[in-house]
Amino acid sequence: MTDMLHATRCIPQGQGLASVLLNRSATVTLEWDQRQKSRFDCEDSQGRRIGVFLPRGTVVRGGDVLVTQDGTLLKVVAAPQPVLRITHCNAHGTPFDLIRAAYHLGNRHVPIELQPDHLKIEPDHVLADMLRQMHLTVHEVREPFEPEAGAYGGHGSHGHAQGHAH
Repeated sequence: MTDMLHATRCIPQGQGLASVLLNRSATVTLEWDQRQKSRFDCEDSQGRRIGVFLPRGTVVRGGDVLVTQDGTLLKVVAAPQPVLRITHCNAHGTPFDLIRAAYHLGNRHVPIELQPDHLKIEPDHVLADMLRQMHLTVHEVREPFEPEAGAYGGHGSHGHAQGHAH
């Protein structure tokens, strides 16, 4: 039996790390359900077992870098997973319909990934039916899922500098 590496730190988007180091590092490919936990086991691209022990409430994003106790860097890749890809209907609607959909999904506290031309949510047939009734197009696909962190959720998926003034 091989020893398990323990990752105890997460560097958001690998900030401050040299790209040459990141290009050489192993990867861990994780679905959203696993990345939103602060304690889990996984396997890296070199077949090593990794025990992840992050501070409670830490959410790991694709592009983040986990650091093990021995200094090993592990790039996090958001795994393709089943999601609903929502777009506006060209025949019956406008892109504004996506804003309405995001509003209704947000009212239900549904984790949602926002993109300029589409939304993504985890599969849910009730929500899919609601969205179709709103004349939106809903497709089941396998893609990485990076839902919004929320207004108070720490580092998000859009790379905004924290604490800047408007």
